[in-house]
Amino acid sequence: MNKDILTFIEVRDGKIQKVSLELLGAARDLADVSGGHVVAGIVGSNLSGLIEDLKTFDIDLIYSVDNSNLKYYLTDAYARAFEKIITTVNPNVILLGATSIGRDLAPRLSARLGTGLTADCTKLEIDVNGSLFMTRPAFGGNLFATIICPEHRPQMSTVRPGVMARIGANKGRLVNVIHLDVAVDKPRVEVLEEVVATQEIANIEEAKILISIGRGIGGDENLKTAQYLAGLIKGTYSCSRSLVDCGKINPDRQVGQTGKTVRPELYLALGISGAVQHLAGMEESDYIIAVNKDRTASIFSVADLGIVGDINQILPLLKEEIEKNAL
Repeated sequence: MNKDILTFIEVRDGKIQKVSLELLGAARDLADVSGGHVVAGIVGSNLSGLIEDLKTFDIDLIYSVDNSNLKYYLTDAYARAFEKIITTVNPNVILLGATSIGRDLAPRLSARLGTGLTADCTKLEIDVNGSLFMTRPAFGGNLFATIICPEHRPQMSTVRPGVMARIGANKGRLVNVIHLDVAVDKPRVEVLEEVVATQEIANIEEAKILISIGRGIGGDENLKTAQYLAGLIKGTYSCSRSLVDCGKINPDRQVGQTGKTVRPELYLALGISGAVQHLAGMEESDYIIAVNKDRTASIFSVADLGIVGDINQILPLLKEEIEKNAL
């Protein structure tokens, strides 16, 4: 067992997913403390172009399994292929995204390897001996639990998208690429057609500007105004759990431990008090502006700029200024 950090590179529609680049960033931070290499493991079909893309990032090694029978994600085939990468690398830590694919693949790998798995992590730390401290929400998001795996290796974790900072660019580091051959039988399940759903799902994790709305927004008219302003500044809108629970906004726009984790350049919180569950999902935003009538609201503890006042008075002024500068 060495001190290498192995990251599963998730590919969808021929593209490396953002969460994988975030995990590589986390792997670099961990490796800088414990030593070892940052290793990317990629599985799929026709991977040459994606491998060249990976070499532009600050990693050390790339292991790949390229097979035409791996064009689509199927559990058995991908588990067999990535297990081959794992047994070859013999890493200290394995990281996967807490996505539909990662959540399906990770427990099967941990069972095959006879080791533990901490799911849906929001924070990772490591010591110089390579012991990983994996923090995740517990008891419905009311507290955080830090979990260790002292008896078994490798240590495994799935990590929420949007939590970690993306890996930096390669600054002259030599990235070796090792291709592995794995016998992958023709899948027992054949994918005949991919049908992309036409339903629009809000991708608030990718937004550079977010206007986030809480219970304190008041009536429906204020809610519509906030949504209108988000479009005017070429951003999008999100919300706290309270507005999802009352059915006013779809769950895909919820920020927090039971929603999504976001890191926009600007996060404007309107009428959000700042429960710990919400703060965990947005406190890494580059610049946070909070508007709340309660000067003791927890949201002000993470805000770069706080405005204490009645939303009914402040929102019209905000609308006037944004409209004036948007024209």
